[in-house]
Amino acid sequence: MEVTEAVAIDHGLKKEEFSKICELLKRTPNLTELAIFSAMWNEHCSYKSSRKHLKKMHTKGKQVIQGPGENAGVIDIGDDDAIVFKIESHNHPSFIEPYQGAATGVGGIMRDVFTMGARPIANLNSIHFGSPQHKKTRNLLRGVVKGIGGYGNCIGVPTIAGQTTFDESYNGNILVNAMTLGLVNKNKIFYSKAAGLDKPVIYVGSKTGRDGIHGASMASATFDDKIEEKKPTVQVGDPFTEKLLLEACLELMADNSIIAIQDMGAAGLTSSSVEMASKGNLGIELNLSEVPCREEKMTPYEIMLSESQERMLIVLEKGKEEHAKKIFDKWNLDFAVIGKTTNSKKIELIFDNKKVAEIPIDLLAENAPIYDRPWKKTKLPQKLKFDKDEFKSLKLSDCLKKILSNSNISDKKWIWDQYDHTVMGDTIQKPGGDAGVVRVHGTDKAVAASVDSSALYCFSHPLTGGKQIVCESYRNLISVGAKPIAITNCLNFGNPEKEKNMGEFVECVEGITEASKYLDFPVVSGNVSFYNETKDKGIKPTPTIGGVGLISDYQQMLTMDFKTEGNLVYVIGKTDGHLDQSIFARELLNEKKGPPPTVNLFNEKNIGATILDLSRKNLIVSCHDVSLGGILTAVSKMCIKGKKGIKINSLKGLTNKYEYFFGEDQARYIIEIPKASLKKVKEILNKYSVHFDELGIIDGNSIKYNADINLPIEELADAHKYWLKKYMDS
Repeated sequence: MEVTEAVAIDHGLKKEEFSKICELLKRTPNLTELAIFSAMWNEHCSYKSSRKHLKKMHTKGKQVIQGPGENAGVIDIGDDDAIVFKIESHNHPSFIEPYQGAATGVGGIMRDVFTMGARPIANLNSIHFGSPQHKKTRNLLRGVVKGIGGYGNCIGVPTIAGQTTFDESYNGNILVNAMTLGLVNKNKIFYSKAAGLDKPVIYVGSKTGRDGIHGASMASATFDDKIEEKKPTVQVGDPFTEKLLLEACLELMADNSIIAIQDMGAAGLTSSSVEMASKGNLGIELNLSEVPCREEKMTPYEIMLSESQERMLIVLEKGKEEHAKKIFDKWNLDFAVIGKTTNSKKIELIFDNKKVAEIPIDLLAENAPIYDRPWKKTKLPQKLKFDKDEFKSLKLSDCLKKILSNSNISDKKWIWDQYDHTVMGDTIQKPGGDAGVVRVHGTDKAVAASVDSSALYCFSHPLTGGKQIVCESYRNLISVGAKPIAITNCLNFGNPEKEKNMGEFVECVEGITEASKYLDFPVVSGNVSFYNETKDKGIKPTPTIGGVGLISDYQQMLTMDFKTEGNLVYVIGKTDGHLDQSIFARELLNEKKGPPPTVNLFNEKNIGATILDLSRKNLIVSCHDVSLGGILTAVSKMCIKGKKGIKINSLKGLTNKYEYFFGEDQARYIIEIPKASLKKVKEILNKYSVHFDELGIIDGNSIKYNADINLPIEELADAHKYWLKKYMDS
């Protein structure tokens, strides 16, 4: 086929990008070369719209071993142990084919982790669907959950936490973000930088097929009415093969055979080979006739673009080929020497004894376009003035039940019941709490992890929203007694060529950067997903933060369930009663305007340190952060989990009980204190100058507040626990 401008545009390249390619090569590329450029220069692989802004992120910290730029980030957790972790999107494939899209998202992120030498120890996910009333939502949710469970359960890695939200902005474009944590000895970490000349390049894993061709390009495009035609671009996963690949790679990693290793993810053999050569400042020669293929007559074009799953590319020490082959033969996986490193600084492809492509590596990597796209700032919306008459027809108990059964607050047990969260035997806090927790096998240490996003806040004011999600992640880790260490992010946005969308991205990144720097909570890995848009309608900005923290002694872990009658319940942090953008304002007052709650980073850090101090001194027995739905929602969840009631005090000077109980002010926690610890707790709160309210006492099996609320826990549990199950059954 003759390569023309029209062919280049069909491959997702812009007219001016095709001109630049011809200019850089000093000739017109052939079809295989064009395909390689289209893969490496698309948004998903080149970060051409985001790179300028991502460089500003806070990425360094005392415990950071590896920041962004590798397959995953790495943090030091002491005793020569390190945690490798990352979150990635698989949004477009999951909308087209929910089961395989979600399954291969999980498989891909696990490969990113074990390619660095780490054994995966935990999976998490953040999944976002359209309005519950939308005709596609139920089936998409069912398919995605089955895909996540089907892959993670089969490979034997526990899913320990997650997040599910519903919003009409995802009607035409759901989000599926998958996160994995792995454990590695910090002296045995593997990287993707090729080194040395004439070193064998090895292909291992599954055979190459025609599935997933143009997958990366499809992930860098908006959707239209012909979405169903894109099904062949969705990869097909096989968790059993991935388990074999994991074990074979870890066995080979036990000695000094591997120089560099990279999984074949987006853009398959193209991106893995180019990235390894680029990082090592080398060339790479591949003989595509040696690539194991499962379909007949595959062309170089198809081999280079295939995104068949469960494959790795390895640069091996010379002379180690037979040793490595024995390992992969034992695990019944394909093993082939398909090339070598060179000093040409080019990617050179041979097929049927002919050279079919030759491109300087720096044209694909360093010379990929970087766009400084125009963007529009979002003004902070005016604060709403709620009319007192709006509250007169409301009853506190009815409001609470309605909020607890809201699709974004309600219990997601229907989802996580389908995941294996205890396989490997080290999970000590399952889904449904503030964060999942796994013990570091054979030690007293435990690692906590959570995923958070806040599209409503980010849509209202991206700068504040960006800060808030980092703080929410920070609080979730502190709530289980973990010291927050670092974060990974998955930045899901609409079309960056639109000024408003690009502005949302820039300001969210700015907010994330400001908060992570102040809280000493660096970003060590991540992923950008643009073009989440169908028929010109984009999603609300949805940056997802995956946070990781350490509990030095797992026996000091906190949970959110109330423990003992007679214990006191305190609200830590000041409540001003911010209702704008709250679940209460949306559900009960039908009000969707106004700014998100203010974020005070000093308070977040100071109050977080206070809670950790109380926890380490064993002065508190349960803890839960106050977020969506406010104080009363948080307390209700603690009551439901612990099957214990609370008698709430007649709070003095309360001007508006709805603002106090349902306001979504930040930097707040609910803690449970044994009476014997109260004096010491107050001393510490005063020492840190932390505001606190004496909320009430654990008592009976109902929530009671004056004459306003007297609700049995069973009734609250019924409102909270069964919305999703009823929805999926109907």
